[in-house]
Amino acid sequence: MSPRQITVLGECVADAFTEPSNASNELALRVLPGGGPANTAVALARLGTPARFLARLSGDVFGRLFRAHLEASGVDLSCAVAAGEPSTLAVAELDAHGQAAYSFHAQNTADWQWSPGELARVDLSETACVHTGSLALVREPGGAVIEEFLAAASRQATIGIDPNVRPLLERPEAYRDRLTRWCGLADILRLSEDDLELLLPGTPPEQACDTWHAAGVRLVVITLGAEGALASLDGERLRLPAVATRVVDTVGAGDSFTAGLLHHLGNHGLLGGRLAGVGIEDVAEACRFAAHVAALTCSVPGPNPPWRSQLEQFAAVGGV
Repeated sequence: MSPRQITVLGECVADAFTEPSNASNELALRVLPGGGPANTAVALARLGTPARFLARLSGDVFGRLFRAHLEASGVDLSCAVAAGEPSTLAVAELDAHGQAAYSFHAQNTADWQWSPGELARVDLSETACVHTGSLALVREPGGAVIEEFLAAASRQATIGIDPNVRPLLERPEAYRDRLTRWCGLADILRLSEDDLELLLPGTPPEQACDTWHAAGVRLVVITLGAEGALASLDGERLRLPAVATRVVDTVGAGDSFTAGLLHHLGNHGLLGGRLAGVGIEDVAEACRFAAHVAALTCSVPGPNPPWRSQLEQFAAVGGV
């Protein structure tokens, strides 16, 4: 069965990584296209899922970089908006373990300026799933517009949300205030252990899952770094181990996990509604696949998810 299209909605961010410089009075930056939703769209397309990205792409030098990167990965940009505002820039500094600390330059940038008319023109008749989250869903004025779009899309498509909390740009309270509403819109909630601690400080993952199930979401997946992942489907839970890999950096790993999860579910015909045909073993298989996608992403610099051929090579030597 060929997978149906997945539409990803959200921001594209220029990830500028600091690099050593021989001069004491200058800072070298290596700029890569990133942003959680964009990374997810790229990963989906590289895995073989028809992926369409709804974004407001600037015409500046970073916007042109985004377009080239997304199109080279096979992402459909036919509904992307040509925006007049500048692109969002995130400067990342990696620690000794490959973890990134960010500073953002995001005031009045293109990603957050959605208007109802821009999304009203989007045809979802071929879309099995709409996935969104991160800053585009929490920042105004676009956040409220996206929520209305999701409510309409849920009549025919599975809805996935990744909060991807960024406390340097928006206070965690802004996410908490909206999260119950998002759980009422979403069928799948994927988040990290860092997100969990910011959203529900001190709350055990299992208790958090029950809270979000009560708010309406059926499937919650919490990625736990080296400890793997916890998946909860209507309260039926399982833990899955991480895939061992040599970590270069963790940038984009969660986005790749999300893409692997959605790709596997879609490839098995399980997207397109309220997950009515999904069982806990389906979730387990999807999470195992997703963990391999995330591991391969961690093994290379930057948000650079694997292509399907790379996963096939990995499988040939006993991997996924």
